[in-house]
Amino acid sequence: MNRSVIGITAATVLMVASFTYAAEVSFFITSAGPGKGADLGGLAGADAHCQKLAETAGGQNHTWRAYLSIGAVGDSPAVNARDRIGKGPWHNVKGVMVAKDVDELHGENNLTKETVLTEGGAIVNGRGDRPNRHDILTGSNLDGTSLDADRTCENWTSSGDGTTTVGHHDRTGGGPNPTSWNSAHGTRGCSQSNLQSTGGDGLFYCFAVSK
Repeated sequence: MNRSVIGITAATVLMVASFTYAAEVSFFITSAGPGKGADLGGLAGADAHCQKLAETAGGQNHTWRAYLSIGAVGDSPAVNARDRIGKGPWHNVKGVMVAKDVDELHGENNLTKETVLTEGGAIVNGRGDRPNRHDILTGSNLDGTSLDADRTCENWTSSGDGTTTVGHHDRTGGGPNPTSWNSAHGTRGCSQSNLQSTGGDGLFYCFAVSK
């Protein structure tokens, strides 16, 4: 390869990197979970996973949070996913706005299979793809508020018995709310194999709360 081609290739890579993580990028879906089913290490572990994936891909200048709710346990209060993610607006890694604020995010948003991209800009398999990975961990109601701890896989610390609520990033499938991105149905259990058996893979949404 001659030097001019190498120069063009290097410049193109720099342009893509600059575009992919422009200042407004503030939303992605994880390309992979930690690998222990719904045991994410609690909210802190899930947030750290978001941060690690984002920084590896180029989002070093943001503080990232997982879109996950937890239930109240003893003196520890419940936490709503909608209260963890900032005020918006949120853009995917290609700069497309998916929602302008929290109300739009939980209403008429722009979340589709084509706009819910990973930290690297990839589309995640949905219903009809092999394997199907469209069940996204949230533990939340339709409005982004918390469920009880029994429906969040022990507040994201269990990879065994239990259940949690998932959404469909592709807005299609089964369950009481099949077109919901954040509250479609419950899971069969909390292990990686349990999640995969109903069309998931332990993935979750990440939002930047500061930019």
